[in-house]
Amino acid sequence: MPNHVHLLVSPREGDGVAMMMQEVGRRYVRLFNETHRRTGTLWEGRYKAAMIDSQPYLLTCQRYIELNPVRAALVENPADYPWSSHRHTAYGLRDPLLTPHEIFMSLAQDAPARRAAYVALFADPIPVREVDRIREATNKGWPLGSEALIDQIETALGRPAKAPKRGRKSGGQKSDDLTGCPEMLI
Repeated sequence: MPNHVHLLVSPREGDGVAMMMQEVGRRYVRLFNETHRRTGTLWEGRYKAAMIDSQPYLLTCQRYIELNPVRAALVENPADYPWSSHRHTAYGLRDPLLTPHEIFMSLAQDAPARRAAYVALFADPIPVREVDRIREATNKGWPLGSEALIDQIETALGRPAKAPKRGRKSGGQKSDDLTGCPEMLI
């Protein structure tokens, strides 16, 4: 996109995304600054990321990313956007930077049928509620997945992995108990 980038990655290591972004910051920003004869930071802030539950959400997130230029009225078809993975995934145009995910590979036995099944996913728009969930998860760093996965993440981290419920506790009494609220840095 003109002012941001979306990546859908499957890291091999737990800190893989952080390490990748650190390398992008070190290499790409330096190259960009040299090429454009500028100095300083290139990014507005830290990257934002959300863990996703692959089985139900991977293809939805991939569609979200590939349809972003369409939603922004930059193109009418996601394949027309020059920085999109859509031509690779939907039409088989080879891109050495991309590796098909096993969930994409499971759409069909052969490449033409797989691409056709993927293109068919674009027949219906992503529901607005799902677009909002993806945006919120990414912007707030919350995982996108089933309650079971989120509970598993909370147990592993020892802290909340979703937004606390809004409103007062039942009975209408205000509580000073902040247990379950995410840590805040002010």
